[in-house]
Amino acid sequence: MTLLQPPLALLLDVDGPLASPVNRRVSPEIITNLIELVRRGIPVVFNTGRSDAFIAEQLMAPMLVAGLPAGSVVHAICEKGAVWFSFTPEGSGPVHVDDSLVMPAAFGDEIRDLVAAKYASHMFFDETKRAMVSVEQHVDVDSSGYLTQQEAFDADALALLATHDLGAVRLEHRAPASTGRIDYRVDPSIISTDIESVRLGKDLGASRAVELLAAQGIIPQAWRTVGDSRTDYAMADWLHHQDHQVKHVDVRPAEGVPAKPYPIKTAADLRLGDEVINDFAGAAFLQFWLDALPH
Repeated sequence: MTLLQPPLALLLDVDGPLASPVNRRVSPEIITNLIELVRRGIPVVFNTGRSDAFIAEQLMAPMLVAGLPAGSVVHAICEKGAVWFSFTPEGSGPVHVDDSLVMPAAFGDEIRDLVAAKYASHMFFDETKRAMVSVEQHVDVDSSGYLTQQEAFDADALALLATHDLGAVRLEHRAPASTGRIDYRVDPSIISTDIESVRLGKDLGASRAVELLAAQGIIPQAWRTVGDSRTDYAMADWLHHQDHQVKHVDVRPAEGVPAKPYPIKTAADLRLGDEVINDFAGAAFLQFWLDALPH
């Protein structure tokens, strides 16, 4: 196998950096730049909590329509490492699921019933998830109203976990101290809540990304990770601890930029100001990296 060492590889969260948190869609500009980066030999790997169905609809389909380069492969690591698949110009390969990371089906059924009974006006049960149990804000619901309901839902979800004897915590910026068994967590974001195995995370996704590229004979000289929350730093943390060169881009630094042993960039570093956030910042960084590559 011929060893390839591209100057960069991109490990990209989807919600925020690529998909708008307002309408959940990916702009044509971002699709165009992703394809051009792939054409120039830059590995693109999505590392997301989203389902494979969401990635297939919002990223794979438009990239195929726009013209993914012949011979190229794009990897998608979904549900924070529990699910993954790859696609080429011919379409999607098989979807892989780590069965050891799948939430109990009976618990998912109870969460579906809970949403229908109490929270359907503000959120919906995500039927596309294979491992996690997730709910998401309706796009026509205002953020403040959703976040209020989310607090109540998360408490109900933790109570249901307890009835199933599934030890769990609600994930905050810092996990609470606990002396009990913790197998699962309730992980809220600004538009959703994931209930998941504690073994899931963007670090697991980073590990899978390195493995997938290595199987192709690709060893990047450096990585660029991109996210919109504190949990996304786990991508760069893992890569750094495995001795990879990495820089992390935070497209929504409102939570504060932590001290890390690797460089962290925001839109302000592109002289755009930190008020440029989410997919607008993500698009700017894709263009920045593209402009720096030889034609």
